[in-house]
Order: sequence, then structure tokens, then C-alpha cells
Amino acid sequence: MNEIYLDNAATTPMTPEVIDEMTRQMKESWGNASTGYSYGRHAKLVMENSRHVIAQSINADDNEIVFTSGGTESDNTAIIQTAFARQKLGKHIITTAIEHEAVLKPLHFLEQHGFEVTYLPVDEDGNISLNDFKAALRDDTILVTVMMGNNEVGSRLPIHEIGEILKNHQAWFHTDAVQAYGLLPIDVKKDHIDLLSTSAHKLNGPKMMGFLYRREGISFPSFIKGGDQETKRRAGTENVPAIAAFAKAVAIDTPDEKQARQTRYYHFKKKIVQGLKDNHIPFAVNGQISPDNLNHVLNIWFKGISTYVMQTDLDLDGIAVSGGSACTAGSIEPSHVLTAMFGPDSPRISESIRISFGALNTDEDIDKLIAAIVKIVHKLNKLDKGAN
Repeated sequence: MNEIYLDNAATTPMTPEVIDEMTRQMKESWGNASTGYSYGRHAKLVMENSRHVIAQSINADDNEIVFTSGGTESDNTAIIQTAFARQKLGKHIITTAIEHEAVLKPLHFLEQHGFEVTYLPVDEDGNISLNDFKAALRDDTILVTVMMGNNEVGSRLPIHEIGEILKNHQAWFHTDAVQAYGLLPIDVKKDHIDLLSTSAHKLNGPKMMGFLYRREGISFPSFIKGGDQETKRRAGTENVPAIAAFAKAVAIDTPDEKQARQTRYYHFKKKIVQGLKDNHIPFAVNGQISPDNLNHVLNIWFKGISTYVMQTDLDLDGIAVSGGSACTAGSIEPSHVLTAMFGPDSPRISESIRISFGALNTDEDIDKLIAAIVKIVHKLNKLDKGAN
């Protein structure tokens, strides 16, 4: 059975070029980049060249890029360290109800330490109201953390507009760009972003690797206590081969390639929706299908069919999809994103799946997915009729 992977929002396979780069650097650049002799100097040069490639991808300066173990560490660092460093200016934080757990859990932690968090609601498209945001913003707001694009439904949040509102406010602006980086053009200067989190494995790079963009002038202690690596901003010996592999993935992902992927994924979305309509499948899309959203994510409600049944039956057909965020997929808790969008009593919460595309997916994969879904729905309908 030829298996089809359609859970790229959870993780992406490393491409051959990225694997080759990482393997090469494991052989050639295994020295400690913080040492002063030749092995270390060589590793340091590879790391700094990689930093430059990555910085250019978001219009940042090289010294504003801090390498981390991934999105979770970057989010935790940006949120927790900002809160404690700036608490004398206020203890109010603004976020949204649909953030990733790597944002929400640090905020819950901060609430236990006396901080106040406003969770902005979202509409049925998975987006916030800027009027709600303006109403929530206060003189004592010290941090705004809003994701660039949602990992479950693909909605694109108004980052530029928020940045414009905050450019003359004391609050620092953090965005979790883990899902958006590699698909959307990002300009931290144009959007007035102070802090930005990414993860390499969402971009066909290695796991346990990411970066935190920290605007020049942002100051707080290292979240991880230890050595003075990353100019005292992130303790721990730098993983130079993984950093080089991350930079390789970024270099491959040119602006033209970003646009090409967005266009191809939007085509896949429309093809799935049309295929389900043509076969009279009862369904609805959770969120909005728009070329401006994160087009690699498609969340669908299959009316009357549990998430578990649809996901399991697709898996038996060799097709991997998700019931939601990979970080909570093993939990019995309902999707907090769909709950925020449709309310706690909506059947969508327990009858939806997330399909997410990647660089290696083809039209043939989409055709097989549609055929498999049609087969599963017809089989379940026959079982229901037989039971009655």
C-alpha cells in the first residue's frame, strides 16, 4: 500500500538537500562553535553564515536571530521572560483564544504569578476583531502575543494591523510564526514585530531546531540558565549541523517558491471541496477558504462522523491526517480552536479532521484522498441503514 502523508502542519519530512547538508556538516563542522581554535572557528563560521541566511528571510539583522530548540522554547522565552522583565510597567497581556499550547500554557503559568491575560475571541472564520483588540489594549499592557497563522484551521491573523497599532505603545509585540514561516512573506520591520518564533521542522528542516527573533534593544535574561552562548541570550552548545540544515531549508524556500506552494495548496483545497460536493458528501469547512490564508491547512467537518472514525479509517487506507494540533491529538480534550470558533456544544468539535499539505504532495494524492473519503462515508451510511 502506498501511504500518503497529509499532516504537514504537525511536521514535514526533511528534503534530500536538507538531509545532505546536515550530514555534511555533521562530518565537517562538529566542533564547538564557542571555542577559539580552528575546529570551533570553522563551526562558528558555518553558524554565522546560516544566521545571515535566516535573518534575511524576515528582513532582520543577523544579531537579532537567536537559535533555539524550536517553537515551544521560543514562545516560552518570549512570553515568560518579557513578562518578568517588564512587570514594573504593568502586568497585562493580550492574546487570542486560538493560540497554540506553547503560547497558552506559558500564559496560564503567568496568571498564577499575578499577571492578567485577555483572551480575544474569534469569529467562525477563526479571526479576531481589531475593534476587540483596541478595546482590550490598556496603558499597563506590556505584551501582545498573537499567532501569525492558525495551525488547525489556517486563518491568518491581522499581524500588520496590530503592529501598526502598537508601534507607539509600550507593549512588545510577539507573534508565533511557526505555521506561517516558509509560506507567508514576513518583514519584521514593516510589521513592527518585536519578537517572533519559528520551528525548522515545519519547513522540511530538522526537529529540535528553531529561532527566536529578538528586535535589537529587546533585553531580558536567557530563559535557559547555563553558558554564555548566543551572546548570553540562549545557554547551551549550538547545534551547528542542525542550524546549517535549517538555513538550507530556508534558502530553498525562495519568495517564488513560497508563492508557488501557496498557489498549489489553494488548488488542493478547492479540489477537495469540489470533489466532496460532486460526490454529495455532507460536510462543511471550518474556517474560510481564501488565497490569503495558510493554504496548507484545511479543516473539514464531516457531519455525523466522529473524528476518530474518519481518521482511523483513512489511516487504514494509508492516508495520514490529523484530528487537530499534533501537540494535543492524543488528548481527549476537544479542540480549543474549534470550541472558540463554534462554541462548546457544536458537533464540529468531535466530527472534524485537519488535512495539511506539504512540498511532496501531488494531485494524485488528493485524488486518492477524495476517493477514500467517499468510500468511507458510503460504507458508514450503509452500516447506519443496516442498523435501522
